[in-house]
Amino acid sequence: MNVKTIPITKHRKGESFPLIDSVAQEEPLEIRIEGRSVAVIMRSPDIKQDIELVTGFLCTEGVIEDYSDIQAIAHLVEPSNPQYNTIDIILASGVPAKQRHKADRTFFASSSCGICGKATQERILQYFPPITTKINISIDILCTFPEKIREQQAIFQQTGGLHAAALFTSDGEILVLREDIGRHNAVDKIVGWALKEDQDCSDLILFVSGRVAFEIAQKTLGAQIPVLAAIGAPSSMAVEFCKKAGVQLFGFVQKERCNEY
Repeated sequence: MNVKTIPITKHRKGESFPLIDSVAQEEPLEIRIEGRSVAVIMRSPDIKQDIELVTGFLCTEGVIEDYSDIQAIAHLVEPSNPQYNTIDIILASGVPAKQRHKADRTFFASSSCGICGKATQERILQYFPPITTKINISIDILCTFPEKIREQQAIFQQTGGLHAAALFTSDGEILVLREDIGRHNAVDKIVGWALKEDQDCSDLILFVSGRVAFEIAQKTLGAQIPVLAAIGAPSSMAVEFCKKAGVQLFGFVQKERCNEY
């Protein structure tokens, strides 16, 4: 369960009174590859979706290309860590050495959290080729996405504290929606789901509930999704990167209006 109840004091119009409120849970998830720790992610804990999260993370970070690159993946339950907060992955024997060694260097996500410039973008584009196909998008259909995802954001409705990402078809059907305390985690869960389900993303739209920073744009390319749209604003670096990556980018998507970049 991603929701925790806590006692609070509500202050409103000069009055104060005690209440029990719901907040979104947040816990660390350690990722190990063949026993070696490679990353720690702060996420909304969910045993099933943790597998999607890690699978998508490894894909968008260039370690795996599809689900067959994973020989085994599972939570570890240790005396010092009984909360299912560690996942270990065994890569398939056919995974190329350059991908295996990717985890020995800085992940793209780490780069985007610090100083990310032209060199980092070029390095990403060496791992993930730019998208060359374009899909026709109905703006009228695109502008229905915010309302559609709000209807399915169950935990957000309880807590107001989670981001959402969803995969849409061009005719407005939601294929999958995931929530998480981190907007990039929600995207990785979507990518992990697509890999597990062998879902072709070449004509789909990734929609996110918040803003679009560089990291979201990078993960969209890593998953080879041709269209990225968001309720919020994109950053200048996200706009620049999407142009280089061939990703169609929309922001400020609301009922009857949006911006195309």
